[in-house]
Amino acid sequence: MSTSTGTDGTEGVNHRARAGEAYRLWWQHDAHWYQGVAARFGQQAANEINAEALRKVALHVAERVARRSGPLPDSGDTGKDLEELRRRYDECGDRMFPPELRNASTEVEADDTIVLTLKRNFAVTMVRMAGALEGYRCPCTDIHAGWSEGLGVTLTENRAESCLRDGDKACRLLMRVATPVAAGGEG
Repeated sequence: MSTSTGTDGTEGVNHRARAGEAYRLWWQHDAHWYQGVAARFGQQAANEINAEALRKVALHVAERVARRSGPLPDSGDTGKDLEELRRRYDECGDRMFPPELRNASTEVEADDTIVLTLKRNFAVTMVRMAGALEGYRCPCTDIHAGWSEGLGVTLTENRAESCLRDGDKACRLLMRVATPVAAGGEG
């Protein structure tokens, strides 16, 4: 437990718990904002604005991951290079969505496709609890497009094969990357 004594009378405050509360409040703000946009301007506008905002956040996160990790490899071994890219997608996901908010894993399939599988998605859970699932469109492919742009790769395919929002047991999201991986983002 992280506690400290502050000059403002915050003696004994658990800062980790306070940060968790702040995150929950921001998620509540986001949910109310989304519902307000949907009520005033329609579900389609709310979905479009939500996707645009998340794509911008995803781009920013991926640019930070790219700066920290350096250039993508161009080893000549597509499998090895895709495995490094997969690791970077995981890092982007971990930075945007802490593990307590999702249960996700990625893998590289034999056909040069990176597959992201989500078994729990906090956003879908919260939208369902708010009774706003009808008409909600998941912004997952927009997030992946932002990550890809920020990491400097070109997607040739970016689609959801299944979705928790639709009642499936997991989201299965497919990202096929132009190869070679390092050359994909140059054009």
